[in-house]
Amino acid sequence: MSAKLKIGMFFFGLLVVGKTVGQEPRTYKAPEFDVEWRKPTNHPDRIVLSYGEDPSTTASVTWRTTSEIDTAYAEIAIATAAPKFWRNAKTIKAVTTTFDAIEINEAEILANYHSVWFTDLKSDTTYAYRVGDGKRWSEWIQFKTAPKESKDKFSFLYVGDTQNFILELWSRLIRESYKKAPDAKFIVHAGDLVNNAHNEQQWQEWFDAGGWIHSSIGAFPIPGNHEYRNLSPEASERSLSVQWKHQFTLPENGPEGLEETAYYMDYGNMRIIGLNSNVDHEKQAEWVDHILSKTDSDWVIVTFHHPLFSASEGRDNKEWRELMKPIFDQYGVDLVLQGHDHSYARGRVSPKENVLDGVNMRDKTGTVYVVSVSGGKMYGLRKNAWEGYDAERDRAAENTQLFQVITIEDNKLSFESYTAVGALYDAFDLIKRADLPNEFVERDTEAIVERRFSNTIPYQDPLPEGAEESLLSKYPGFEITGVHFVNDTNFIGYKVRLERGEDREEISLDVNGKFLD
Repeated sequence: MSAKLKIGMFFFGLLVVGKTVGQEPRTYKAPEFDVEWRKPTNHPDRIVLSYGEDPSTTASVTWRTTSEIDTAYAEIAIATAAPKFWRNAKTIKAVTTTFDAIEINEAEILANYHSVWFTDLKSDTTYAYRVGDGKRWSEWIQFKTAPKESKDKFSFLYVGDTQNFILELWSRLIRESYKKAPDAKFIVHAGDLVNNAHNEQQWQEWFDAGGWIHSSIGAFPIPGNHEYRNLSPEASERSLSVQWKHQFTLPENGPEGLEETAYYMDYGNMRIIGLNSNVDHEKQAEWVDHILSKTDSDWVIVTFHHPLFSASEGRDNKEWRELMKPIFDQYGVDLVLQGHDHSYARGRVSPKENVLDGVNMRDKTGTVYVVSVSGGKMYGLRKNAWEGYDAERDRAAENTQLFQVITIEDNKLSFESYTAVGALYDAFDLIKRADLPNEFVERDTEAIVERRFSNTIPYQDPLPEGAEESLLSKYPGFEITGVHFVNDTNFIGYKVRLERGEDREEISLDVNGKFLD
């Protein structure tokens, strides 16, 4: 090795050491947004597409403007390669509602929302639409209606909690999902789309992160617990996000009083049901029992926010599980898609009938349950997996942003979970068999190794040398469950959370890891 190369490597080594040893952790600089950024203009924004109960004939579009635009329209035509396809367009006057949230904390805005239902559409047909006030129009946006009573192949996307770091981190996830499944027909959003229900900035982040994806791939959202919050400090009860019913136009076929937060859609040979796991559990149990008893769809998928089998520690939803699982078992629900736990878990329950028909019992299954997270906030997994849940967990992940592509073709359902950089993380198939439990095909050999906090980029900030030992000796029996380095005008140092069962301690340390009184 030459002397020059040796000297260069020596100084490079000093540079690396100088940047890592004894240095404060790198602190995240969250973006700041000007208030003007989230305000509406006279031009349409926040355009979002959804489908009706029958997506082969109905779809909806919703958008926002200033309150000055009190009359708005949508135009729709069958799309062709000829640029003047618009000659065959139909103009529909929108329903306009005023969103006056000036006095609501974190909303503090006045806007008009406009919505249109497109009805009597032709099945399996590509349409183009635009929205505006007659002078100011959006671009022409295309979507395709569902086939009528078809068992043809189709795919859709499913994402868990967006919630935090929406524009910074969820944007890459949702865009990667589109790259992976550009022909996806709709997107299931399993709750907690934002962190603070009424916060206009966070909703603006959600719309900006998805951009034109929201306007061209149908949204199938259900509310999470973070879509509920008190309207003011004096309010005694939490309220659904004041934006929700203004900015989403969804089927109103759910239980009375829960319209557009609990509903269903029949796409091809699948019925998908969205539930609102925040409120009115008994009412929804009766409703879902009724609509499951009436469906003749080959595939039944249910989505809601709070998992029946929690992925993370200390988040059991026993009452919800004991209410809903017997119904899902009775009607043979195929797949349940959930959020809330900021980690990943996939498992299943036993089929209700142990039929000896030559298929190994391990390859038969009842309902498959999935919990997933798409945003940047992460929790740890439940330490004993799904022990005590009467269910078996097959695959799990920590500290990983994920999206899922679900494909149905006739009697086969394929499930694939991908990381935010497009790596296959989990996969399985379900094969529908007449009057028998589903055949389960595990495909984990196709996926990357399981991810945990221990083998990924640290989520928590690292403590200074010796600080962990000092903490645990002072608090015997506790474990460190959170470390956050703070560097602002009020405090520079570490905020540490320790837990032992139900006990919790919040400790402040200085930059050297010493206790602060």
